[in-house]
Amino acid sequence: MSFQAAVLKLNSPVKDLVVAFTENGTRHIGEAEKDQKEVVKWIEKAARPDVASEANVQKLNTTLTPRTYLVNNTLSAADVAIYGALHPYYSKLQPLYYYATPSLTRFFDHIQYLPSVRSSGAAFSTIAIDVEDAPTLERKAEPPKKKEKKSQAAAAAAVAENATPAPVPSYASSATPASAQKAQKTEKKEKKKKEGSGEQSGKKAANVPAADDGEPVPSMIDLRIGKIVDIMKHPDADSLYVEQIDFAEEAGPRTVVSGLVNYIPIEQMRDKLLVGVCNLKPANMRGVKSFAMVLCATSKDGKEGGIELVRPPEGAKPGDRVYFEGADFENAQPLPQLNPKKKIFETIQPGFTTLETREAAWVNPATKSAHKIRTKDGVCVAPTFVGASLS
Repeated sequence: MSFQAAVLKLNSPVKDLVVAFTENGTRHIGEAEKDQKEVVKWIEKAARPDVASEANVQKLNTTLTPRTYLVNNTLSAADVAIYGALHPYYSKLQPLYYYATPSLTRFFDHIQYLPSVRSSGAAFSTIAIDVEDAPTLERKAEPPKKKEKKSQAAAAAAVAENATPAPVPSYASSATPASAQKAQKTEKKEKKKKEGSGEQSGKKAANVPAADDGEPVPSMIDLRIGKIVDIMKHPDADSLYVEQIDFAEEAGPRTVVSGLVNYIPIEQMRDKLLVGVCNLKPANMRGVKSFAMVLCATSKDGKEGGIELVRPPEGAKPGDRVYFEGADFENAQPLPQLNPKKKIFETIQPGFTTLETREAAWVNPATKSAHKIRTKDGVCVAPTFVGASLS
């Protein structure tokens, strides 16, 4: 079945929404032929009278647990059709039952606030869903096992070491679950012990921050290369862009809101590679939740002097790690999420600048030593600014 034929099966408000969102079937219908067929299948499902039946709602929740979007983890007409078809269901649902299907609720809430969806479907009112009240998914501890013989225990340990852990779904949060943080801390401590005992002779042990209770250091900040794959102006704020930025994550692109409309034309933003700050706490920006921050250089003369994107080095690609030069920082792992109360980014940011070479760096306020911001391919730079501040 063709895309147009599938859309004709939708109820009128949903059909109008999908037609407007895809600009009459010219965009967001899948790049590859395989994706296009998958989009059509989901639109057919959205057209079924039983799309919101208990069984289908549970199936959708399971499907969306490891995903952000339905087809190839990219926003498409499939997502918008399912959102529109489920709108009557969610509009009548009591808030108490939102989190019976947390992954589906997270998906619905994400889609309904996308500017491209809101501008396409005036008939679909937004439904207030407080994601902060979502229940935490708990992992129950296994009952203690009887002691095994030494050979059996060793064999079991070998199997466990090589096994791939099952993914644990989370609800609209960029923070790592507490149990996962504990496991990470234990692993890092063990690694540090091995390095200190001489297993890596001649190499300095990596300075890996296990918690945010120490002095703030720049390596606590999670910087990564991203690429803008979609961008539009915020429907409710003239100075804001809403971008979809690919950081090469399994969950798909992140929604990011940036106050750059008055400084960088939208044509200069499209398809650009950039540096993103990826472990800030998600924040609502005029009704749209932002899940990262674009790192920009502001002229030493202030915003009036201009703002430009920090440019990754040649050869960089989405998902590449960005780090600070220096033995204390190069091998350190960033925190899963910066605690806003600790003001870690705010403490480090005043040292962010561009050198005489326009290279991005953090200057230690105590030692005045410059630590360049780089990837494995080279140093990140500002296109034109010297002595700029980065934020």
